[in-house]
Amino acid sequence: MLMTVWGADSGAAACDRDRLIVALDIGHSVASPGATSARGRPEHAFNVDLASQVLAHMHAAGLSGAALIAPADAALDLWERPRRAAAMGAHLLLSIHHDSVQPRYLEQGTLDGRPARFSRHAQGYSLFISGKNLFPEESLAVAKAIGRALADWGLSPSLHHAEPIAGENRPLLDPDLGIYDFADLVVLKAAAMPAVLIEAGVIVHPEEEARLRDPFHQDILAEAITRGVVEACGVLVGGE
Repeated sequence: MLMTVWGADSGAAACDRDRLIVALDIGHSVASPGATSARGRPEHAFNVDLASQVLAHMHAAGLSGAALIAPADAALDLWERPRRAAAMGAHLLLSIHHDSVQPRYLEQGTLDGRPARFSRHAQGYSLFISGKNLFPEESLAVAKAIGRALADWGLSPSLHHAEPIAGENRPLLDPDLGIYDFADLVVLKAAAMPAVLIEAGVIVHPEEEARLRDPFHQDILAEAITRGVVEACGVLVGGE
């Protein structure tokens, strides 16, 4: 099911969606799968599921130029991802991820009758841009539009990446929308176009993991991401 909730907005109305090329990056790979969920599922599998939903929503919304930068089973290093986006002529790079917490917050326990390592320290989405990207203002505009669309669905950001601890301490640009500056994140700073990394939720949180595996919740996330990109369309291609 593809749900569509489109409001009137000047950015969407002013932009020819057919012109907008969006490069979708599936975070991590089969060989390097990222975080492990509370129930033992690799992050990459979550990323594949959501990226496929986002792609379907974007095509349904008239963003015919949206495409994956590589198949789900491709093994790309961090530098190759923005290079692939540039080769596509992309106006925007979106990197799809799912989140974890620092090891100090993980605990051993039992879930569904099985041993598990999990945490209820944090839940919610996070959005990252890089101040070292060539287009930080445009990146921020896209992140804000996505954040507003997520908020429309009643979703809340996680602020745990701003904690003053090792591995976090990211500058929080917008606490209401969960937007951070991760200046040296390669996939963002090396992009030759505006770029946003989306942490869709915290998969080590048992209840949030269950939501993130729910196709209906994935549909909500994909709709919001798509609607945010459409809202920012004029910022991305308005001058062409």
